[in-house]
Amino acid sequence: MQTLYERLGGAEGIAAIVDDLVDLHAANPRIAPRFADTDLDAAKKGAAAFLAMGTGGPAEYQGKDMLNTHKGMNIDADEFLAVLDDALEAMAKNNVAQREQEEVLFAMYSMKGDILHV
Repeated sequence: MQTLYERLGGAEGIAAIVDDLVDLHAANPRIAPRFADTDLDAAKKGAAAFLAMGTGGPAEYQGKDMLNTHKGMNIDADEFLAVLDDALEAMAKNNVAQREQEEVLFAMYSMKGDILHV
């Protein structure tokens, strides 16, 4: 059985999904202000490594964990849902199958406690 990493298209597929995801975040009026002073290329590289490692790929994520990444940001539920919506759009744009979309969303949702209002 293939890993989720493999089913998402490996490094290339994940890079494409994350590229679109970060671009969507930067354009999404609900969360774009969070990305105003962000190096988007660095964000894309970090997010791709995080997603690759979290889905069974060979990448080693060297960044902060979700709690420390979002600490002090006081992210609310609407912002969190906007991120999930952008993730769905990015995956659909990259022809990710329904099952894999659900697995990614489940993983993202499982981190909600480390992201909201911290």
